Amino acid sequence: MMDERKPEEIAVNRHKIISPVLMALDEKTDAAKVVQLKKDVCSQNGISERTLRRWLAGYRQNGFEGLKPMPKNENFNPVIPEELVEEAVLLRREVPSRSVPQIIEILEMEGRAEPGFLKRTTLQDHLMRKGYSARQMKMYQSGGMAARRFVRRERNDMWHSDIKYGPYINARCGKKQVFLVSFLDDATRYVVHAEFYDNIEQTVVEDCFRKAILKEGLPQRVYFDNGKQYRTKWMERACAMMEIKLLFAKPYSPESTGKVERFNRTVDSFLDEIALKNCKSLEEFNQYFNVWLQECYHSRRHGGLKDGDTPETAYKNSKAPLRFIPAESVALAFMRFETRKVDKAGCVSFGGKKYEASVTLAGKLVNVLYDPADISFITVEDPISRVSMQVKELEIGVHTGPRPRLPKGMTTALPLTSRLLDEKEKRYREHQENVRRAISFKDINSGGNTVNGGGSDV
Repeated sequence: MMDERKPEEIAVNRHKIISPVLMALDEKTDAAKVVQLKKDVCSQNGISERTLRRWLAGYRQNGFEGLKPMPKNENFNPVIPEELVEEAVLLRREVPSRSVPQIIEILEMEGRAEPGFLKRTTLQDHLMRKGYSARQMKMYQSGGMAARRFVRRERNDMWHSDIKYGPYINARCGKKQVFLVSFLDDATRYVVHAEFYDNIEQTVVEDCFRKAILKEGLPQRVYFDNGKQYRTKWMERACAMMEIKLLFAKPYSPESTGKVERFNRTVDSFLDEIALKNCKSLEEFNQYFNVWLQECYHSRRHGGLKDGDTPETAYKNSKAPLRFIPAESVALAFMRFETRKVDKAGCVSFGGKKYEASVTLAGKLVNVLYDPADISFITVEDPISRVSMQVKELEIGVHTGPRPRLPKGMTTALPLTSRLLDEKEKRYREHQENVRRAISFKDINSGGNTVNGGGSDV
């Protein structure tokens, strides 16, 4: 007899997966955002879009019961001869992308099976039992089945990060969706920092990463998926300046970031509880999340840790020293940068304002480093010499300021003569001398006849 609890557990898990999509549909969210949300849900949970559509349709038709798996016939009768199944396996191995209808068509054209004898679902079950279903072949090709689990030995050897779609909260400006950004230590499963934000722009990853480093020091390496919030020039520059190795997971391999994905699923229990609090602001939402993170996750024994330690105990008892750098260095590494051209007055236009740089940079392309939270000062960096200077906003007074003076090395020299005309005069004299030598009149008399009766000496 089938275990009745298993279908219930499967249905509960499926409901957690589709709940963000259901909420978005109920809120009549923009269609483009719903499409993107469905893709993110599929990517985060390792399911296909077809499976997600099937679960949504089942829930709409039959509610919670529609999420339970269909019972299978335990007394499976292999009506297909074994040699025919082996031929189907061979056809699938030859071209893994062949569909079951194509395999049936080939077997019928070759005369190995009578037309209509092979049924798609029956042959599909046989291929799955042999280990050659379409999903199994896809896993073999992606290399995910051959990958072994890994874990770093000490804290801050590697951090993982991911973004999780959260629920809608009743903010002052109306209902607004929140998103969780988290940084997780690989060796101890300790969350160095996690926070909910009201958007999923690049800035939220920057903010969370910065807070994690200020709290727990620098990691040796970070391991991200291929989200656009992580694959940025800013991330490359920041990690390079702080000597952090930047790693990215292979495309279409969600198992590579399994630890942080597992933490995201654990956060679902918090989301179930926080729904009862009816939070009115993001600050209140994060306050309860910090309580849950410390009391329900960090202090709870983790099955993936040695001796069943808690993440907090494993992190604090690690022998690896914490690696901190000055706050000024962190601030410099976390500055954003853009490219600007210095005008002839030595000023840079940025953010609709003018900043005084140096006239020596006039006409050059420079890097503008800035903190998005405070642009009263910016840093102008020469990309060639790497010389940087902090500049402030240009103040325009009542009277015009003096024209900036050029450095001595750039000022006009005062020569004693015109070197151009001197050289041209020399060439002119040489040219005239050559003309004189080319024509001679010494043998021509006044009557037009030569003295010796010869011709002209030209």
